[in-house]
Amino acid sequence: MSRIGKMPIPVPAGVEVKIDGQTVTVKGKLGELSHTFQPQVAIAMRGEGADAEVVVTTTDDSREARSFHGLSRTLISNMVTGASEGYNIALEIHGVGYRATAKGKGVELALGFSHPVIIEPIDGIEFEVPANNKVIVKGIDKQRVGQVAADIRKWRKPEPYKGKGIRYEGEYVRRKVGKAAG
Repeated sequence: MSRIGKMPIPVPAGVEVKIDGQTVTVKGKLGELSHTFQPQVAIAMRGEGADAEVVVTTTDDSREARSFHGLSRTLISNMVTGASEGYNIALEIHGVGYRATAKGKGVELALGFSHPVIIEPIDGIEFEVPANNKVIVKGIDKQRVGQVAADIRKWRKPEPYKGKGIRYEGEYVRRKVGKAAG
């Protein structure tokens, strides 16, 4: 039995969890998320009001059911957190001439190409550009926020010689020594 899967998920005030068979819908102040889970896990509500919590159990003891146990619990926990607080990932842009500017709802990046890179947000994603070298990706779906941030980073990954490129906030890039003259 999964150690993570056994833990109940507390439901904070202002968040409504609706379970319809294998489909779980979480509605909070930031929006609504829904996901259909595998039949190997059983999802139930326990308690009412401030004591409400979601419990995930397995239907049998097969290897497949055990593998979905912790995953399902974590996905529901991420849905509850996203609907109540949201997720954000900050990206830093390093390099001479590399910058970001907000263009409508999207972001325009100057990354040393002959053309600007324009990134339009997908459903449920917002961009914030607090400085010309920082982009914040915001949303309620943890997976989408992470994927959009990874797609932006993919345009110019940090390189080890000069440290130029797009990196996550706080990411350490190990620098290499350049070619020795001689």
